[in-house]
Amino acid sequence: MSKVLDLLIVGGSAAGATAAIYARRRNLNFKVISLDFGGEVAKSGVIENYLGFLKIDGIELSAKFKEHLKSVGAEAHLEWEVEEIKKHGNIFKTKTKKRGRTYNFFSKTVLLTTGATPKHLNIPGEKEFYAKGVSYCTVCDGPLFDGKITVTIGGGNSALESAIMLSEIAKQHYLITTNPDMNGDGVLIDKVKKLKNVQIIYNSQTAKILGDSFVTGLDYKDKQSGKSKHLRADGIFIHIGLVPNSQMAFGVKKNKFGEIIVDSFCRTSLPGFFAAGDVTNIPYKQISIAVGQGTCSALAIVDYLNKLKS
Repeated sequence: MSKVLDLLIVGGSAAGATAAIYARRRNLNFKVISLDFGGEVAKSGVIENYLGFLKIDGIELSAKFKEHLKSVGAEAHLEWEVEEIKKHGNIFKTKTKKRGRTYNFFSKTVLLTTGATPKHLNIPGEKEFYAKGVSYCTVCDGPLFDGKITVTIGGGNSALESAIMLSEIAKQHYLITTNPDMNGDGVLIDKVKKLKNVQIIYNSQTAKILGDSFVTGLDYKDKQSGKSKHLRADGIFIHIGLVPNSQMAFGVKKNKFGEIIVDSFCRTSLPGFFAAGDVTNIPYKQISIAVGQGTCSALAIVDYLNKLKS
């Protein structure tokens, strides 16, 4: 069996990066493994509510997290796909895959900070035109639609941020929500409503995405009138919420949404298994909250390991 770590951090998110810094300061024997780095932070647009930065791009903030990690000797190991985490006796076995090869990590504790993945609409054309005009990341793909007609589907903060970003890139932008009003922060709603090239379409359900070799538009239904309508578009950005990346966690309790249930110390139902950030049932998905959970989880893990020794 490979050497047993004190802690294995799975996920390169804000929560995971923060926990790693604290783990290094407490001299734990640990590793950070992740498929990529930054999580939803790296996919965010301009961030204006993170303490210490009046305004910062998500990619830039993610890079600062990575730089901070490296400065304390806690670099994240990337391109690791985690398949399952199970506890055998008092030791956790984490089965991973990298470039086709399987590798197992063994640890006394595990901290899961894998975040969440964008929800899909599950409508005709969505899967067929993914990466052909359909995207779930405005920060990643928005710049490809300079001077084009674009659409954001969603009603929360991520949809509003998408609309703000695309208003600076696209010729015309539409924001479609199923609700009678937007559900995000008032500051963002006010900003979007003032944008001259953004039209908000309320009470509407997207029915189908159309195209040939690339997206050409979409059909949607007005929920009030019941009428079907068509909208021409070159790019469609879907921001309707997130699904927690918790499928690899076995033996821990989850809620009906698949979020891992944690207490105020980020402890799960399985002793030694901790979780933090958007993969958990915390009520608000914010960077600052994920960072706080990362801190809390690391300190709780130190306490847990100390109790194992006594």
